[in-house]
Amino acid sequence: MVDLTEQEKAAMRAAMRRVAETMAEIGWGTRFQDLSEAQVLTLIEVAIGGFQEAMQAIARQDAAAEVPF
Repeated sequence: MVDLTEQEKAAMRAAMRRVAETMAEIGWGTRFQDLSEAQVLTLIEVAIGGFQEAMQAIARQDAAAEVPF
């Protein structure tokens, strides 16, 4: 298991919200084994995209918080 930073954990939570939205579209009652390949790929894409976007937002916040002395 990887030791995640607090920023990475926050990004995972942000990604989880996007995955949940996609699962709501697919249907929460759908078993993983019943998902089509396209649906699984969409879930992976949404998770990775959400994580990357959240990490970028966190990096922008961190950079804005720095005092340039």
